[in-house]
Amino acid sequence: MIGSKHRSSMRKIIPLSKVCIDEDMRRMVLKALDSGWYILGEFTKEFEGKFARFVGVKHAIATSSGTTALFLSLVALGIGPGDYVIVPSMSFVATATAVLHTGARPIFVDINLNTYTMDPDRVRELLKDPKIGKRAKAIMPVHLYGHPADMDPILELAEEHGLYVIEDACQAHGALYKGRKVGSIGHVGCFSFYPSKNMTVCGDGGMVTTNDDELAEEIRMLRNHGRKQKYVHEILGYNMRFNEIQAAIGIVQLERLPEWNDVRRRIARLYNERLKDFVITPKEAPWARHVYHMYVIRVERRDELAEFLKERGISTGIHYPVPIHRQPVIEKILGHQSELPNTELCARTVLSLPMFPGLSKDDVEYVCDNIIEFLKERKTIDA
Repeated sequence: MIGSKHRSSMRKIIPLSKVCIDEDMRRMVLKALDSGWYILGEFTKEFEGKFARFVGVKHAIATSSGTTALFLSLVALGIGPGDYVIVPSMSFVATATAVLHTGARPIFVDINLNTYTMDPDRVRELLKDPKIGKRAKAIMPVHLYGHPADMDPILELAEEHGLYVIEDACQAHGALYKGRKVGSIGHVGCFSFYPSKNMTVCGDGGMVTTNDDELAEEIRMLRNHGRKQKYVHEILGYNMRFNEIQAAIGIVQLERLPEWNDVRRRIARLYNERLKDFVITPKEAPWARHVYHMYVIRVERRDELAEFLKERGISTGIHYPVPIHRQPVIEKILGHQSELPNTELCARTVLSLPMFPGLSKDDVEYVCDNIIEFLKERKTIDA
């Protein structure tokens, strides 16, 4: 999928991401349609079983989105009003809003500039504050952009303070931490299948992974109106169920995922080779296997560069221009939050480049040529 083509001087159109749909997926969708069963049926069970085996856990529970996967995990762990959950601010807003919807409070922590994931040293400092330490109930590391958070020190802190660890793995399907799949390391893991992810169900969808039998059963009930059997409702639940058509797509996408992740890594190496002397390229920790949900550089005059690339048909993204602790809704609910210098630096300087398995080597070269042209012309200093 990264085959070389003749380099052309013609203007290209290169999207930021692109969903791969093949004939196997179309056939599976038709099977689901023909089955006559569209919610939590046999395709969902098959998808859950295969996803659990892929991650290396006993249970996988499909939900309506990555956000509901986070929310249901928090609820099932008993997290609610009066509790604190430590989260990074460099993430999609759902990391924090899922906490707020339980009545608990997110406590924001800064990130490591090499991995863009929560800094365990900053977590340790927060937990030393008795006002936080006494009310903290969980830590929610985010495996951002496809790079794992540094889990061992986070797990040690969690054990020391009696906290749950909820992995937000919504951007890291197949990423490894010291040889273990993310989503299998904490008490619970949460994934999203939104269309831009490394694998998708062509719409919203999520998955919770865990080795805890009781927790898995609780989440299964919570997602389906609090019931184990039809019309017998044992707990107060929600309608956050998964559908068969998306499960059918997910089964095939999951089969393709390892190959697609390998291609993403090869694309990242091409970017690194061309851009390492011009911008701050993504790092991969020695203990990590990055799966590059996003290929994210840091560069000064980021907005000018993005506009320059747009004029040349290259789509880019900013993940994320406003960190969670500076979002208007968060400041309205929680008030002004503490400064997080690394997070705020990234918000000013990160730029996501096109990244999907269908990118050709020629596409990558075209993106890099234009970035280098922009930087050389303006003598931009790296972030």
